[in-house]
Amino acid sequence: MLAGTALAVCSAAQAMARDDAPAAGAAAGAEVDAGESNGAIIVTGAKTTRSATAISEVEIQKILPGVSPLKAIQTLPGVLYITADPWGNNEQNAQIFVHGFAGNQLGYTMDGIPLGDQSYGNYNGLSPQRAVISENVARVVVATGAGDLATASNSNLGGTVETFSSDPQAEFGVRGAQTVGSYGTSRSYLRVDSGDIGGGNSGYISGVRQRARAWDFDGIQKGWQANAKFVHDSDAGKLTLYFDYNDMTQPNEDATVFFKPSAGGTATPAQLYTPYTKPFFYPDFDGYRTRYLTPLGNSPAAEGGNYRNYYSDAQRTDYLGYARYDARFSDKMTWSTTGYYHHNDGAGVVAGPLGQSITTAQAYLDPIYASLPTNCRFGANGNGIRPSACTALTTAQAAASGAALVAATGGSGMITRTTEYRIDRVGVISAASVELGRHKIEFGGWFEHNSTTQWRRWYAVPVSEPSLSTPYVRPRDVMDPLFTQYQGEARIKQLQLHLQDTWQVTDALLVQGGVKTSAQWASGRFPVQPRVGSLGGTTALPQGKINTRNWFLPAFGATYDFNGHEQVYFNVQKNLRQYQAYLAGGGGPWFTGSQAAFDAFAEEGKPETSWTYEAGLRTNRSFANGWALQAQINYYHVDFSNRLLAIPTNPGGIAGSGITGGTSTLVNVGDVKTDGIDAAVTLRVGQTFSLYNAVSYNLSKYQNDYTSTALGIGAATDTCIGGYIVTGGIVPTCGKQLPGTPKWMNKTVATLNVGPFELQAIGDFVGRRFATFTNDASVSSYFLTSLRVAGRVPDGILPVKKVELALNVTNLTDKKGVSTLSIGSATNSYSAYPIAPRQWFLTLSAAY
Repeated sequence: MLAGTALAVCSAAQAMARDDAPAAGAAAGAEVDAGESNGAIIVTGAKTTRSATAISEVEIQKILPGVSPLKAIQTLPGVLYITADPWGNNEQNAQIFVHGFAGNQLGYTMDGIPLGDQSYGNYNGLSPQRAVISENVARVVVATGAGDLATASNSNLGGTVETFSSDPQAEFGVRGAQTVGSYGTSRSYLRVDSGDIGGGNSGYISGVRQRARAWDFDGIQKGWQANAKFVHDSDAGKLTLYFDYNDMTQPNEDATVFFKPSAGGTATPAQLYTPYTKPFFYPDFDGYRTRYLTPLGNSPAAEGGNYRNYYSDAQRTDYLGYARYDARFSDKMTWSTTGYYHHNDGAGVVAGPLGQSITTAQAYLDPIYASLPTNCRFGANGNGIRPSACTALTTAQAAASGAALVAATGGSGMITRTTEYRIDRVGVISAASVELGRHKIEFGGWFEHNSTTQWRRWYAVPVSEPSLSTPYVRPRDVMDPLFTQYQGEARIKQLQLHLQDTWQVTDALLVQGGVKTSAQWASGRFPVQPRVGSLGGTTALPQGKINTRNWFLPAFGATYDFNGHEQVYFNVQKNLRQYQAYLAGGGGPWFTGSQAAFDAFAEEGKPETSWTYEAGLRTNRSFANGWALQAQINYYHVDFSNRLLAIPTNPGGIAGSGITGGTSTLVNVGDVKTDGIDAAVTLRVGQTFSLYNAVSYNLSKYQNDYTSTALGIGAATDTCIGGYIVTGGIVPTCGKQLPGTPKWMNKTVATLNVGPFELQAIGDFVGRRFATFTNDASVSSYFLTSLRVAGRVPDGILPVKKVELALNVTNLTDKKGVSTLSIGSATNSYSAYPIAPRQWFLTLSAAY
């Protein structure tokens, strides 16, 4: 245990590091003893062969009170997590990479409960910050190579992120915190623990309210959240009941589109217009209508894809609950079973220029649309503008038709698009552990049934009632939709089984081997199909079933302990990522442009798989005069096969700016090979000073070019033509680095304790990142710093204890640059979000 350290590198921060932890499948039920340390409390287990790092409750809240568990792990080696807000709560622009794998290729759990793949479009889960209040997080564990076989996830190609909620305290207590700060921030947190009320029963109830203005426009990101947890602990076993309620509204930031003119070409004025930020106009309704839009709802032509919407927001309401029982049959046999339920009701909303959505709106609202020749239909940002090739309409007729469309959408020149979500997930996780001599046998499974629906709807923006169109109102609650463009329904069943043997061959040598299965039965249908012409050239979105089963995903590894201080380990594991059954956008088979393309993929497509090889050395030593050192170096190699790419077939606008959308063809485009090294060290000097540093190098390269014009399977090619220019439909990605993820990262945390005062500084270096698949555009590296200064009142002076006042400053040097990158399959443009400016937050916390 390294009290006072900023971070800890753990050989395994899994629950089974404790001798009394339940079986692997119920690992979430284990609790780390947080004690009274000033810093991270570390559990270092020798019973795992995988590399994992962890961050504790204390250190999470030091980064920033209320910070997202995913934002907190940004300080761990090999992890890149970025958003345009300091807490990491805004999901629309959140981006995570671990060892080159993107966020939806990782596995996520909270107390062992699956959280889905963290895609912004909800279909199979929720974010960790919506599953548990930040202040109630006990720890977050990141397996950067391959997660435990029992992890309940169907997307963990590149590792897992496990969040654990804290258990009730042994004594009655009340604790709370109030944070105020930049842009009108106010976060209020309160928790009441019952303590042991007899018979091994205890519990807590907790709530939080947060409000903060977006830093570049007048939108309030706000929400309410409540947690409750009950534990009954006896010799026979442990019963845990947990409930989470979350209701949040997040006005989103907007991305800037960066254009890369083709070779020899000349940039247009619109391509040269690349503002650092694109703040929304809300709540300046009249200014947006009269000073920005034309009377027909077109945005300024000179801005091109960097036009400004009125507002955009994400609205989510979640109910999550589970019941777990960890049975202790004997010292050698345990069995844990968890049942859970999750309901989500949400919406993603964009209110913007009618002209930018006219290709969809006119298909539903123009009574003569079906009889118009194709070349007479208005194009993007061209409402009421007669297409040059059209001879069937005069300029006056085009203007009159455009005015009629403005009137039909509320008279404001705007239109609102929503993606509305419903999720109902129910599942069970069960695992048993039996010790037979030097063998520990673990076996269990996970089953989930998910019923999910997505609606794409469009609403008017009434010029006479602007209060009906704000980021805080769900359009469906105040008006009927103009039309429902499509409705997708998916039914998904997941089954995962695992069997593992941990063999303590000698006191020094431990060998671990096992296998898991992954099966998915998914069906999708569209009760409402898009009208012809409203979604590119699509006549009907595909429907059908895809069943994917892999019954043999092996894992094998070993550790050797030299002397109780130094240990070597290695692990080899195969993983699989199931298809995304999301029916409101690209990325999954059900949003391909035709039934034929879907049928071809269902017949011939392959799910993404990976073989991960990792080996490392770790040490944990204490020296005289209170010096201590903990370090780990980890090498990994990954063979990633059957990479999936959604290639647009009829895109509805510039990536990152348009709101119309389009369909795509999902294809396997070859393999990726990755080699990398993570090294991290924590040095402690007594209780006074600690220094943590982690450096990461990742080289992830595509092994194939692909065909951008492919309409079926086989888009990957055997060519490596080199260069950067798309030629004959061949996109030269072979040998290129994965975009979005840097080769180099470095994280530093220094902590100084002097009496009741603490000073902590964090430095975060992110290297250059490529912004296109062909590596012909990139964004510069950056180095962000943050600072925390805290003072604690000694206990006994006030009637309450643990009174602390802390000042956090994020982006201390007010660095400007690119945070999140959005990379499409095209190579002529990309979009990016800005780094949030310097902000300060003052937190007063106390306990009784």
